[in-house]
Amino acid sequence: MSATGSSGAPSGGGGLDADDAGERVDLGAGAASVEGRDTEHGADPTPPSWIDAHCHIQDGYLEDDGSLDATLAAASAAGVIGLVCVGTDVTTSLAALAVATRRDVPADVDGIAATAGLAMWATVGVHPHESTAGTDALATMARERLLGGDPVVAIGECGLDYHYDHADRAVQRNTFAEQVALAAELDLALVVHTREAWDDTLAILRAEGPPPRTVVHCFTGGPEEARRCLDLGAYLSFSGIVTFKNATDIRDAVVLCPADRLLVETDAPFLAPVPFRGRANQPAWVAVVGESIAAIRRAPVPVIAAATVAATRQAFAIR
Repeated sequence: MSATGSSGAPSGGGGLDADDAGERVDLGAGAASVEGRDTEHGADPTPPSWIDAHCHIQDGYLEDDGSLDATLAAASAAGVIGLVCVGTDVTTSLAALAVATRRDVPADVDGIAATAGLAMWATVGVHPHESTAGTDALATMARERLLGGDPVVAIGECGLDYHYDHADRAVQRNTFAEQVALAAELDLALVVHTREAWDDTLAILRAEGPPPRTVVHCFTGGPEEARRCLDLGAYLSFSGIVTFKNATDIRDAVVLCPADRLLVETDAPFLAPVPFRGRANQPAWVAVVGESIAAIRRAPVPVIAAATVAATRQAFAIR
């Protein structure tokens, strides 16, 4: 995957590039596609409920301006009951809030915009690629939007990316530390991006004091990194990378992670799970991620769905 998406939006996650994906590992029936679900032979036509803990479906990320309604409709049809739309700079954070506060929809859930029961929340943050922008404008906007009652549930995504190094590493570290402090100040969750920077990421979290609700998004470590994050009280959010053939360490981390700390995400429009590689990812496919995790953990899909929904609600303090 290139360093930037369309319209200059940062590329997704801390994960493997598209050409690293390989073929899908055989995860059994639990990893079945959400497309063409079998309802003719006694299968339950009602899918389990999921929350996509991390996606980018705001302006600047979607392929065209008219695709949001179709994206949300597909998600709802796949059993997605909520999603967290993630900002990566001030502009995309405001756009994420515009998605989460839509009023041109037919339903409403707890004062938060919904489509057919689909609740939406937003995060505001400065991605490590954008670290040179600093955090002053972000902090001002976050405080104002919280005072205005907008559904801001986290600071982020923020962190360190030593793979692309689009910003000086010292600047990345400072901007990340400031956002850790901002999340604590505002009593918000913290959404962390880390790529090839585990030691520095965890050192900053320890130095600043990790917010009680810290989410390591698109987790791409193995069991050792998982334990280090869990020891800090973090939640681990897993993406479609779990379906990649060469992601053995990540699948081992999936098994190790306690169910009450395990989240699922798409990182849409990036990191589409196998068998959808090469296509723009979408929140509907969080079901594929969840089904794959169920297969990895040898657990029933509805059990994983319920556990990840509960963990996501806890991580972001949402109902």
